[in-house]
Amino acid sequence: MVAEDESAERAVDVRALPAFWSVRTPPRWLPRALLYAVLAVAGLIAAFWVLGKLQGLLTVLLVSLFLAFAIEPAVNWLAARGVRRGAGTGLVFGLVLVVIVAFVWTLGALLINQVTMLVQNAPGYVQDLVDWVNVTFHQTISGEDLTKYASEWSSTIEKYLVSMAGNVWGIGTVAIGALFQLLGVLLFTFYFAADGPRFRTWVCSLLPPRQQKHVLRAWDIAVEKTGGYIYSRALLALCSAIAHYVALRVLDVPSAFALALWVGVVSQFIPTVGTYMAGALPVLVALVHDPITALWILLFIAAYQQFENYVLQPRITATTLDMHPAVAFGAVIAGAALLGPTGALLAIPVTATLQGFAGAYVRRYAVAEEPEATPSKKKRKPRKPEPTDE
Repeated sequence: MVAEDESAERAVDVRALPAFWSVRTPPRWLPRALLYAVLAVAGLIAAFWVLGKLQGLLTVLLVSLFLAFAIEPAVNWLAARGVRRGAGTGLVFGLVLVVIVAFVWTLGALLINQVTMLVQNAPGYVQDLVDWVNVTFHQTISGEDLTKYASEWSSTIEKYLVSMAGNVWGIGTVAIGALFQLLGVLLFTFYFAADGPRFRTWVCSLLPPRQQKHVLRAWDIAVEKTGGYIYSRALLALCSAIAHYVALRVLDVPSAFALALWVGVVSQFIPTVGTYMAGALPVLVALVHDPITALWILLFIAAYQQFENYVLQPRITATTLDMHPAVAFGAVIAGAALLGPTGALLAIPVTATLQGFAGAYVRRYAVAEEPEATPSKKKRKPRKPEPTDE
C-alpha cells in the first residue's frame, strides 16, 4: 500500500515538471537542414577562394568586355558595309594601335628634348636659383654649397638605384606578367568583338525565351553607352588638343603639338584627376622658359576647362552619356575602391549602362505640383445703415 502511494506521488511529480524539461526527439528535417547549411557555408568559402585565385583572369575578362563594347559600334558599321567582322575588328585594332604608338612616340620625343635641354641649361638654372635665394632671403649661398648638396643627393640616388638593380628578377617577373595580361586583354577583346553576335546567341540560348529579350536589350544598352562614352571622349580630346595647340603656339611654348596631345588625351580618358595631370606638364615646361608664359598657360587651361564643362561637354554628351558630375565622381571613387585603377577607368561607362538600363525599365511618374494657395475671399464692405424715419 505504501509502495503504491510512493509511485503515485512520483507520477504526479513527473507530470508537474515544466515543459522544457521534458525530453523530445528532434524533428526529422533537422539533420538534413544542418547538412545543407554546412554544405552552403563550405560552398561559399570555396567560391570566395576560387574568385580570389582567378581575380586576375576575371579582371582581364572585364576589361576585354569593356573594350569589345567600345569598338563594337565601329565593327558593326564596317560589317553593315560588307566587311567581315574579323577583318573589321582587325582594322579597328590596327587604327587604335597606330594612334597609341603615335601618342607614345610623340611624348617620348617631348620627354627626351626636355630632359636634354634641362641638363644643358642646368648650370644657368642653378646660378639663377642661387641669386634669387640670396636676394630674397638675404643669404650668402654659393655654387659650391649646391654642388656639395648635389653630390650627396646623387650618392643617395645611386644607392637607391643599386638596390633596385638587385631586385631585377622581381621587376622582370612583374613586367612579364603585365605583358601577358596585355596580350590576354587584346586576345579576348578581339574574340568578343569579332564573334559578338555568336557569343550573344550562346549566352541567350542558356536562358528562357522570356528573359532573352531583357538580356539582349541590356546588351544593346551596354554597347551603346560604352561606345558613346569612348567616342564622346575622343571628340572632346580632339577639341581640347586643337585649342591647347593654338594657345601654346601663340605663347611660343616648345613642343606645342606633343603638349597639346598630352592635355587632350589625359584630361579626357583619366577620370577625376586627369585634368590636373594634363595641365601640370605644359605649365612646368613653360615655367622652365618663362614664368609669365606659364601663368598665361595656367589661366588658359582654367578658362578652357570652364568652357568645356558648361558649353562643349553638355552638347557632345547629351545623346551618349548624360550623367551628373556628382554621380560620375562617386562612381569613380567606388570603382577605385573595388578594382583599383581598372575600376576607376570602367566606373563611368558601367554606371552609364546601369543608368540607361534603369531608364529603360524603371517607370517614372510626373511630380505633382503643390496646390497653389486659394486666393483669400474679398472682404465685403459693411453696408451702410439705411436711414430711419424718426
